[in-house]
Amino acid sequence: MAQDKHHQPVIVSENGRGPYQQAIQVGRHRLVADEPVAMGGADAGPAPFDFLLASLGACTSITLRMYAERKKLPLTGVSVELAHDRIEMEGHGKVDRISRTITLEGDLTAEQRSGLLAIAKKCPMYRTLQSDIRIDSVLAAGCSTATG
Repeated sequence: MAQDKHHQPVIVSENGRGPYQQAIQVGRHRLVADEPVAMGGADAGPAPFDFLLASLGACTSITLRMYAERKKLPLTGVSVELAHDRIEMEGHGKVDRISRTITLEGDLTAEQRSGLLAIAKKCPMYRTLQSDIRIDSVLAAGCSTATG
């Protein structure tokens, strides 16, 4: 998957249609995020972790498609199933785990399938999620804090 150096900002704001619903704007695309009913939301859209998993799945599939086209591999279809949970790790407490199951369709050899799995571990989202991430947060100009 090619890295575009001219990303448009993703803008997320409350949409006023529920306690947790969020309007998401990505360029010309409009999405809605929400929490499931069990978490107090209205389930009007995917939850934040669903978007994270969808990003990894889409990046994985696109990366595999691009590689297969470049190498002229007989890949006829890709699907990626993902799940998130938290597991106990000795000495670390609970850690996040993402399970990713990749289904490859086509007349591929065992060697080609193994090579595609290795490429899946090189997609930009996979690399980002596996890396140390720094998130810089600032308040926008004009934000004030209530006093009293």
